[in-house]
Amino acid sequence: MWETVELRELEIFLVLADELHFGRTAERLYISQSRVSQAVKTLESRVGGPLFERTSRHVRLTALGESMRAEVAPAYDQLRGAFQRARERATGITGTLRVGIYTPLNAGPHITAIVRAFNARHPACDVTFVHTGLDENPLSWLRTGRVDVLATRLPVDQPDITVGPVLSREPRVLLVSRDDPLAGRAAIDYDEIGDRPVSDLPNFPRELMDAYIPPVTASGRRLRRVVSRTTEEAMMRVAVGGQVHPTVSGWLDHHPHPQVVAIPIRDLPPSETGLAWLTAVRSPRVQAFAAAAAEVLAGHPGLQPGPAASNREP
Repeated sequence: MWETVELRELEIFLVLADELHFGRTAERLYISQSRVSQAVKTLESRVGGPLFERTSRHVRLTALGESMRAEVAPAYDQLRGAFQRARERATGITGTLRVGIYTPLNAGPHITAIVRAFNARHPACDVTFVHTGLDENPLSWLRTGRVDVLATRLPVDQPDITVGPVLSREPRVLLVSRDDPLAGRAAIDYDEIGDRPVSDLPNFPRELMDAYIPPVTASGRRLRRVVSRTTEEAMMRVAVGGQVHPTVSGWLDHHPHPQVVAIPIRDLPPSETGLAWLTAVRSPRVQAFAAAAAEVLAGHPGLQPGPAASNREP
């Protein structure tokens, strides 16, 4: 039966396994919901068992579906990467490189120079930026092939992800309302946040969120978290005193608000952003972009990888 399986059916299966929603799967693949249903039924017939439990209320992977996804996803990524590498060897680095980003802050101050350097070396390849938003784990954009490389906050400690050049390293600040008692301070310690709630992005990798907004202060105080669905939502809550937001010094340059001020945090280490991509894909296009980034950033010694960069590409 393997000889009759089509790659498109496997792609539909993997996207549905990620979305667990027929409508969203159809939208992502630009096909009809009936095509999704037909492909799943065909694949289940060929496999010999149900891959999904589906009712009017939910879609779930069966145990068979879970085990199949675990084995098929890496193989599919390898096949996709092999084809992409073969095409780029044959035609040169062409097409479009998609860079995922949920805030311009993550791209760092040198991204324009990086894109220009890449374009100068590879004029037949365009660079486009894709807004990934806060509604899902940004790494899923890489894993589902919707972006080629991600400009992300670090750390990212995932076995299937390679982390490349550091794009930015910034000191930490606390955003508060202009009316907050802390607003007039020259600097604070993290423990001084007190009982004020801080932001949480539950869809993001927990190691990333806990590094960016530590859940516990030096004295052992556990902070309250409130879910932020957008940066604008978080900024409005900060402006009216509903929460505070630990972030980096460049935040207000990209997300200004007249009623919000930034106070330096003395006892948190700087926060980094970097480029990340799927290790298995090994795209020459991505490697060329990472090489251009490394060359541009080499002139900025403060951006060389720090001691916590254990999952970074050497």
